[in-house]
Amino acid sequence: MNIVANIFEAERPKLISLCYRMLGERAGAEDAVQDTWLKWSAADMTQIDNPAAWLRRVATNVAIDTLRTAHRQREVYVGPWLPEPLIQCETQEPVHQFELAQECELALLWAMERLTERERAAFILREAFDASYSDIAATLDATEAACRQLVSRSQKKLQDSGPRFDATPEEVADLSQRFFMAIMAEDFDAALSLLTPNSVALSDGGAKRRAARRPLVGGNEILQVFRALYEKARDETGWTTRIAYVNTKPAFLRYQFGQLDSVTTLAPDQDGKIAWLYIMRNPDKLGDIEQ
Repeated sequence: MNIVANIFEAERPKLISLCYRMLGERAGAEDAVQDTWLKWSAADMTQIDNPAAWLRRVATNVAIDTLRTAHRQREVYVGPWLPEPLIQCETQEPVHQFELAQECELALLWAMERLTERERAAFILREAFDASYSDIAATLDATEAACRQLVSRSQKKLQDSGPRFDATPEEVADLSQRFFMAIMAEDFDAALSLLTPNSVALSDGGAKRRAARRPLVGGNEILQVFRALYEKARDETGWTTRIAYVNTKPAFLRYQFGQLDSVTTLAPDQDGKIAWLYIMRNPDKLGDIEQ
């Protein structure tokens, strides 16, 4: 492998992480990084003083262009669009190129959908990669003052989104266990006590599996759906569950006859109740992980 390829391979995990954070999809991230490689392999290396910065700048702008197209596609997506989970089961090693990307929480990826492409890029570069404002300005072809405004606006929008992004895996695990144990015990009053009128549940079936076509808001509406799902599973055979780590947070994986049917995780609010529930049922985003 020549020096050009060696440099790129050394930076690939960071580029994958950057593009996954930008796009929320594994295949999209891989495609953006491949486009970056094509530009890198065709570049005049004598004109590149800082290869890492050059690659990050190119990958960011490829991802911005991709995200603009993706946003148009998501406007006609069937039901809520949710970011693709990165599942790490106990029996599996993490996919190497996505190890850094796993650090990005699903709640944060979802919340970043309300940002513009440039706000998202500025926020990710600053918060996830600790880029200086001069580096962000060079990447986005903007002034440092404009980039500070982009980061400030993105932080404000994310703070207003509802979920906490600093919850520990232990907090998520405890809240998840209490909620799902209450559902399985048919103690619906206990489950309802963990929800609030502002709790939001989103499910992504991608038009391929049954899922709510709109966000469910409030404890009563959310619980009604969970109760129906539990009763349906109780009357059918082949259903099993397990816990795994999804984007570094505990999640419930639900299987039917050994095939992964759904991934459910949550994010707490400031009071330790459920702010946000994520339910992924789209088979295109679940992969082929078997029990």
